[in-house]
Amino acid sequence: MISLLIATRNAHKTREFAGLLGPEFVLEDLRSHPHLAEVVEDGATFAANARIKALAVSRQLPGLVLADDSGLEVDSLGGAPGVFSARYAGLGATDEANRRKLLAELAKRGPDAARTARFRCALVLARDGHVLAICEGSVAGEIVRQARGSAGFGYDPLFQPNGLSETFAELSPVVKNAISHRGCALTKLKPLLPAGDIPK
Repeated sequence: MISLLIATRNAHKTREFAGLLGPEFVLEDLRSHPHLAEVVEDGATFAANARIKALAVSRQLPGLVLADDSGLEVDSLGGAPGVFSARYAGLGATDEANRRKLLAELAKRGPDAARTARFRCALVLARDGHVLAICEGSVAGEIVRQARGSAGFGYDPLFQPNGLSETFAELSPVVKNAISHRGCALTKLKPLLPAGDIPK
């Protein structure tokens, strides 16, 4: 069994990692460490923010730390919400508030505005304040005109991946994980995780 600390307090994200990694991994996240201060994510890219989180947490807690930063980029919004995806409607914004703002911003651009978009994910693996690996993944699709589906979280009910007629929130976890931005990034990272393959 491989122990891995996920540098998040988002239970949805931790559950998704558990499904992606499988039973050979024992996961915990920052909800088990409420004494740790929130990490200020002020990087300009997903990879920069994931690196900030991974290093900050791995300097305070032992073992392997995996940090994720991910979000949605919409072409007609100039790549927004991007690194501000989780707080698009303001600090502490709910998923629903962020989705409402996204649809409102697209509506301002008229009915013919391009709705092409992509989810991006950057994963950074660290231990003892040192980066061990950085892997990224993405999935392209489009923003639907109204939310559909009750699975997933964040912008999942608004994002329909290319080649499918369902949104991420309408897909089963198995199907979503097979094609998602987080799944793609983790596919690259997972071969580095077994004990012995990671530098001491």
